Amino acid sequence: MFEIRRYTEADKAAWDAFVAQSKNGTFLFFRDYMDYHRDRFDDHSLMFYLDGRLYALLPANRVGETLYTHQGLSYGGLVMSSENTTAHVCTLFAELNVWLRDEGFSRVVYKAVPWIYHRLPSEEDLYAVYLKCGARLVMRDVSSTINPQRLVKWKRDRRYASNKARKNGITVERSEDFAAFWDILSANLMEKFQARPVHSIDEILLLHSRFPDNIQLWVAKGCDGQLLGGTVLYINEGVVHSQYISASPLGKRLHAVDAIYDDIIHRAFADAQFIDLGTSNMPHNSDLHDSLIYQKEGFGGRAVCYDTYEWTL
Repeated sequence: MFEIRRYTEADKAAWDAFVAQSKNGTFLFFRDYMDYHRDRFDDHSLMFYLDGRLYALLPANRVGETLYTHQGLSYGGLVMSSENTTAHVCTLFAELNVWLRDEGFSRVVYKAVPWIYHRLPSEEDLYAVYLKCGARLVMRDVSSTINPQRLVKWKRDRRYASNKARKNGITVERSEDFAAFWDILSANLMEKFQARPVHSIDEILLLHSRFPDNIQLWVAKGCDGQLLGGTVLYINEGVVHSQYISASPLGKRLHAVDAIYDDIIHRAFADAQFIDLGTSNMPHNSDLHDSLIYQKEGFGGRAVCYDTYEWTL
């Protein structure tokens, strides 16, 4: 029923056009985003055709006998259009399993697109991987998300810190000084987790140049203009995602993060459908980072799950 093809560079225009009109695709699925780190992943993205027309996409990479969707992205899963139906998607996955076995795969690790990024209901894939693949949930990360149209009252300590930041003269604005923020971010990640940002400064500057409206830096500055902290926002249709957030030691004392979220939630992006403050799990597992989620829930964030499924072929 379905024709399954591997993506090639000749398919870039068709791939990007499908993502643009899809019901659950985000700018992370455009090839100019996916391919910035092509040297680190063996791309095995797939395109599905029905009656000669492109029906769905699967951003993916291969490691040995495992197909991942996609290790270089925060989420993956089947990218669908409004024309996709549950019955057809079930057939698609049944045929995909046969195709993958013939290609030498023995396992699939599948990261679904969280529902807040759907422009239309788009969980046909979750039903299909349960029914046709016997998929099991193997990881569940928890993100904290805000609906600016139905705000939850901030916790007392967050309100106090935000008011204190204003009294300290902190201002929040959009900035192009990614390098200065990256110094702060990198120092914090190394101190707390002995880790580096997922993106190098050169990579985030490249991606920002390709997606200047989707990838924005918002910073907090002191009275003297010193950069005290910031957040890199990934902006999709209706959803603003805080990809990175960090403050300098002085910025922490002056409550720079509280000032940033106050501005983003109540002013700069008050008309967004959702503001996703990001996951609060320890690196490499789903254990809760208690202090991090306490802070995000203090801003009114409530849980949205980022799920990963697995099945054998």
